[in-house]
Amino acid sequence: MLSKIPNLITFAPCLKMWTKLAHIVLKNRLALIIILGVITVFMAYKAKNVEFTYSFFTPVPPDDPDMVFFTKFKDTFGEDGNIVAIGIKDSTLYQLENFSRFKYLSEEISSIKGVKQVISIPLFKAVMKDSKNKKFYLDPIFDDIPEDQTTLDSLLNFALEQKFYSDQIINSENGATFILISIDKEVLNTKKRDVTIKDIEHVAEAFKEVTNINLHYVGLPYIRTEVNGSVKEELQIFLVMSLVVTALILLFFFRSWDAMVFPLIIIIVIVIWSLGTLGILNYKITILTGLLPPVIVVIGIPNSIYLLNKYHQEINSHGNKARALSNVIRKIGLVAFITNFTTAIGFIVLTFTGVKDLQEFGLVAGINIMATYIVSIILIPAVFSYLPKPNGKQLKHLKFKALDVVLTALDLLVHRHRYRVFVFTGVLLVFAIIGVTKIRAVTFIVDDVPENSQVKKDLAFFEENFSGIMPLEIVVDSGKKKGILKQSFLKKVNELEDFLKEQKHISKPVSLVSMLKASRQAFYNNNPAYYDLPTKSDRNFILRYLSNEEGESGGLLRAFVDSTQQKMRISLKVADIGSLKLDSLLDNVVNTKINEIFNNTNIEAKATGTTLLFVKGNKFLVQNLRKSLIFAFIIIAIIMGILFRNLKMIAISLIPNLIPLIFIAGLMGYFEVALRPSTVLIFSVVFGISIDDSIHFLAKYRQELFANNFFVPLAISKSIRETGASMIYTSVVLFAGFIIFSGSEFIGTTMLGVLTSTTLLIAMFANLIVLPALLMVFDDGKRKKDAHPPIENYDEFYQEDEDEEINLDLIKVHNNGTGVVKAHQN
Repeated sequence: MLSKIPNLITFAPCLKMWTKLAHIVLKNRLALIIILGVITVFMAYKAKNVEFTYSFFTPVPPDDPDMVFFTKFKDTFGEDGNIVAIGIKDSTLYQLENFSRFKYLSEEISSIKGVKQVISIPLFKAVMKDSKNKKFYLDPIFDDIPEDQTTLDSLLNFALEQKFYSDQIINSENGATFILISIDKEVLNTKKRDVTIKDIEHVAEAFKEVTNINLHYVGLPYIRTEVNGSVKEELQIFLVMSLVVTALILLFFFRSWDAMVFPLIIIIVIVIWSLGTLGILNYKITILTGLLPPVIVVIGIPNSIYLLNKYHQEINSHGNKARALSNVIRKIGLVAFITNFTTAIGFIVLTFTGVKDLQEFGLVAGINIMATYIVSIILIPAVFSYLPKPNGKQLKHLKFKALDVVLTALDLLVHRHRYRVFVFTGVLLVFAIIGVTKIRAVTFIVDDVPENSQVKKDLAFFEENFSGIMPLEIVVDSGKKKGILKQSFLKKVNELEDFLKEQKHISKPVSLVSMLKASRQAFYNNNPAYYDLPTKSDRNFILRYLSNEEGESGGLLRAFVDSTQQKMRISLKVADIGSLKLDSLLDNVVNTKINEIFNNTNIEAKATGTTLLFVKGNKFLVQNLRKSLIFAFIIIAIIMGILFRNLKMIAISLIPNLIPLIFIAGLMGYFEVALRPSTVLIFSVVFGISIDDSIHFLAKYRQELFANNFFVPLAISKSIRETGASMIYTSVVLFAGFIIFSGSEFIGTTMLGVLTSTTLLIAMFANLIVLPALLMVFDDGKRKKDAHPPIENYDEFYQEDEDEEINLDLIKVHNNGTGVVKAHQN
């Protein structure tokens, strides 16, 4: 006993802290339960006002030069991402009866609240010349629907002769067309947008039902509305599924309703807290924060598993419930705090990305993971102090034969075949590293939408018939006021536009140039042969007409030039071809041509728009998520250094947790899973979770070294058997919880589920096989008896006969005969 006195003295302050915490929890358990209840009610009150976001996900920071340029563009020219289009390709559309209904549909959509403007064939307006007043005006082509098909066909031919619309709204080769709907910016990023979109769908589907003509919906406002609707549905489904799955696993493991119900109550409390945190911080539910409740369910359950498993081990050991509950807090309080902290780190590092949505997700997740620890360490001992002591049936899981067979096999594998383990792991790593070289970072605007979804099919329709629908803008600066009207400037812009419309994935441009061409056609009595830039002979006449424009036609012109007539916009639509192809198209094709045309002039041209910013945003996001993984690695390495104070142990603890990350990255390369925000997010989060098993194992291993005269093989065997069960239990829960996400409609969420669950499963085997194998080879077991790193506060690092020294019996729990359990302090 004397040999233990220095050890006891060294640990006395820290042990007293956890002993005091145990006393506080058990003595004041009713008050603490009430306090947690009050906090939960408050959080529920805050949660009820949390709203879904209606803004587009923009990872690019506001001070980025491209974002600054785009913001100025919107201030000058207006929104570019406010378009919804309804595509049609059916020859019966041009029959008199259906065309009449088509006109009615267009007019009905125009009257919907939140719709700013509608352009469609029945609403086409031709630019006409008013010779008397020397100006142009817009005249409806289909002011009234004709009474016979012949007249309609004549008007349709006249509409097709309006070159301004040709291959813009109408595909001149196959007759495909679409209704172009501009959404008012006042409703674009609010919940009113959903009402507007649903109203549009309602009247359009009525048209479809009557005519049997298929409709194709695209446009960023429409896609956002569809995605938000699916997120809301999935949030509810995944939350219920995660609760059901974890409940069944808990019941299977512990064979006790108590051990199932109360951990679920803890998780429901934290789910409410997480939503309440969103409310307190004035955050909205995004596609990321929408995942918080089910993620909290999955990550929070391991706390209960470790606490309940320890409680049952203590009951099985000595049968004293008061002592068992006290020991649960005393013996694993610190390591549970550390494991929750490292898990939280995996999320909190996302706040370093500089991306608002990720920062909010990481902060709220990190806060509530630590809240899970606090609630679990209070409620599990407090609630179970009121419940009967676990009986023999409920303790059966401690002698689960199938699990014992698995742990025995793992123990033998580590002891007898550790070098084969290294060889096998090395081969897998080589295979994985080759796969890593095949990974590509590519993103699409509709990245998360399933390939077989109607949204993707409708998008393909527009790409096939109109070269795409995603907005792209080019701002051309002439360098001086009124410079955009100079003939030399217009010719160069026209050269650029002629080049752009020949590109496979780019639509025909719309700009001041096309409007001037339409004006010249109108000047010559709408003869299509005159659709061209004004010449020297007619330029002054046409410009005089344009200078007198007012009303609707004047407003249309002003949408494409700035107030000083120094800058103009070229509006294009592009296909959703992915970030790599779009970058190549812009850098190697468009920008090369821009430099060629405007070289040695004062003219500057720059591409911008929602599509371009989205692609840049995702590249920015991937880069910053990589940085967050490095931050997570460094922070966790520092934590391991503080815990073990041994460089060799730091390396040994980190290696098994890097293996699954490299392996899963290799699989991503082989199976062509692109690096996108949802897949890069996995690495820092999983690293923070998987390191928990290493901490539990190494803490137990160090304790067993001291208990078994520093004999490494025996310490490893006991560590595998005693911590292996909890590691397997928690890994199964995490795997089952995350694999639920594979049922998502969104590809990103599906990948998050599949890759995270697979990585965690690999991490479990790495920590149960590779970690002990590394210890067998590289750790000689020698420790300084007077050196006590913080990790020694874990579990049973002190001997049972030291309990009296730390006043464990200060807390006693009795049954007073009425069924009410009471606690008091001596």
